[in-house]
Amino acid sequence: MNGESTEKPNPRHIGIIMDGNGRWAKQRGHSRPRGHKEGAKATRAIIDACQELGIRYLTLYAFSAENWNRPDMEVRALMELLELFLSRETKTLVKKRVRLHAIGRIDELPDSAQKALKKAIDATKEFDDWHLTLALNYSSRNEVLDAAKAFAQAVAKGEISPDTTDWDDFSRHLYTSELPDPDLIIRTSGETRISNFLLMQSAYAEFYFTETLWPDFGKEQLRQALACYRNRERRFGKTGEQLASPAPTPA
Repeated sequence: MNGESTEKPNPRHIGIIMDGNGRWAKQRGHSRPRGHKEGAKATRAIIDACQELGIRYLTLYAFSAENWNRPDMEVRALMELLELFLSRETKTLVKKRVRLHAIGRIDELPDSAQKALKKAIDATKEFDDWHLTLALNYSSRNEVLDAAKAFAQAVAKGEISPDTTDWDDFSRHLYTSELPDPDLIIRTSGETRISNFLLMQSAYAEFYFTETLWPDFGKEQLRQALACYRNRERRFGKTGEQLASPAPTPA
């Protein structure tokens, strides 16, 4: 034994599908907007917990492109909650040196939400140690369509050759081009689907599903997810034997 720790590290990047706010509210006889407010409290706690646990990148599925189909009152409440969250949390993000990103068709959000988002992004743009990404009006299929359009434009301009391109070339046109792929995707509330979230980026991610509703998901529940992640063997197409074999010594 050389004395080195054999414990596997925590993931570098976690994506979370924050689900169950409405059910949490219904179980307690509250309105759905009240559930979203409680979910926002859980969001603050998880942002802090990720920083404490050394997880540099956190992506939260905050509002999907399909969420526009919800009742108008709920959509308005979600947009107002987004603006309130940004106004209250930007100072904290700056204090903790967390850089904010947003992915999705942001230009389709209400003007006031766009302005609040831009203000928060601008206030944190110089930081690089910690990264929080909000997926807003996000759809992975829309992302691929938008990337394909941008890629086609680059080909038309002669910037890229379609004959020699590879995934790295194409992925530069995804919303997440500045971010590493997620290592772990968590979904709360007992649902076991990923609902159009980071489909391309999570090709080799581990998945963790929990019955816990999002407002009840805290640091301890995150620790449980991380413990499960560390117990898994990530092979990336290789066999377990290949991963266990030491690298050959250079001649």
